[in-house]
Amino acid sequence: MTGEAPVGPRILAIMGSGETAPTMAKVHRALFGRLGDGPVPAAILDTPYGFQENADELTTRTIEFFATSVGRPVSVASYRSIESSAVERATALARVRESRYLMAGPGSPSYALRVWADGPIPGALADGLRSGGILTMASAAALTLGVVTIPVYEIYKVGADPHWLEGLGLLEGATGLRAAVVPHYDNAEGGSHDTRFCYMGERRLRTLERDLPAGTFILGVDGHTALILDLGTGRATVAGLGGVTVRAEGHGTVFPSGSDVPIETLAHVAEDLAAGRTVDIGWEPASERRAAGSTRRPTPRGASAAVAAPDAADQEASSELPGTRRPIRDEMARLEGVFIEALAHDDHRAAVAALLELDDAIAARIRAGEDSPDLDNADATFRALIARLGEHTGGPAGDPRQTIAPLIDALVEVRSKARDAGDWAAADAIRDRLLAVGIELHDGPDGTIWSSGDPP
Repeated sequence: MTGEAPVGPRILAIMGSGETAPTMAKVHRALFGRLGDGPVPAAILDTPYGFQENADELTTRTIEFFATSVGRPVSVASYRSIESSAVERATALARVRESRYLMAGPGSPSYALRVWADGPIPGALADGLRSGGILTMASAAALTLGVVTIPVYEIYKVGADPHWLEGLGLLEGATGLRAAVVPHYDNAEGGSHDTRFCYMGERRLRTLERDLPAGTFILGVDGHTALILDLGTGRATVAGLGGVTVRAEGHGTVFPSGSDVPIETLAHVAEDLAAGRTVDIGWEPASERRAAGSTRRPTPRGASAAVAAPDAADQEASSELPGTRRPIRDEMARLEGVFIEALAHDDHRAAVAALLELDDAIAARIRAGEDSPDLDNADATFRALIARLGEHTGGPAGDPRQTIAPLIDALVEVRSKARDAGDWAAADAIRDRLLAVGIELHDGPDGTIWSSGDPP
């Protein structure tokens, strides 16, 4: 990403999560397509996860994803530590500057900021956006883009009080948007506890929001979703399975997948929300949508409703080779994407099918003796998706036997399998979610039956 006169598109793409999942392969391919059909110098910047013991494995997996699912080779700009040698740092910097497509992704935002502090990487990223090329910042790397950054690990895992770190300010420098970027905005991994807003939940996010620098708003990007900011045309588009939320003073407006607006519209909406003015641009306010328990994503007036969902090429590229088993992390990401897309289209059967398939994948690995953090994460995701399905179907009261009986029967089947496997946490989660929408389960010697009652 050189500092010469602009050549080609100048794009900053912000991904909420799933940057190496099949759900986002189509978005990557479309972005590469903006650079032409020929070979494109491309690289991944490994700093955010450079501290992890499995850093080499993550790099290999990412390279393989781009080669097989995106159809583009990428190299590695390896800048893992402040203790890297001068040769390693110079080599990484050269690779960053020569790349026309550069991506940084998962890991720790605070670690990345610490390694990049007072070094050449932030300047090289800014130069690349000015001179022409595509910078994709996803997950942890996306957090670093704003005026301030959430130190996720320190707050969520270690228990530090909610606070901000100084961010790169790259988003404001490139677009004028004075925001704090929050990926994983619709995260539901917590199941029984609120992990939206990049694991902060509503309570901690409100605390953080009160401490935002003046004039700063929150820019939330859902999982398996990309906000594509074209600096040349001044347009902001949303692609993928979720939406992008502009939030200020506790109120938000959602730009669903398919949205295409001027970049400055995001700032104008934030100003209106901060001033308490009504925002009427054809979208349902996020606060109202979430309060109603709906996951519906209205289509904005005059915007395309096309969703960058996996196509046939995605499915083919992600299919398993004979005699091999896809890593549970990849399988979880794929099925989570299928589940989210099914809910977006109110296809409850497809959503439950994805749940059943994920349950089978987890059970198969348990039978094979697998024991890993990825398996624990898949189990937590399974329970979180059940909770999300319960929220999605918790609409107005009525006779569920006429409307959602097949869905409830399928959930009862999932619960029975969980009970048989001794997974009482998952079984209880299903029972509790159904009870919350007025469905009572009754276990007996002949199995489980359900009845409709009044919500508690």
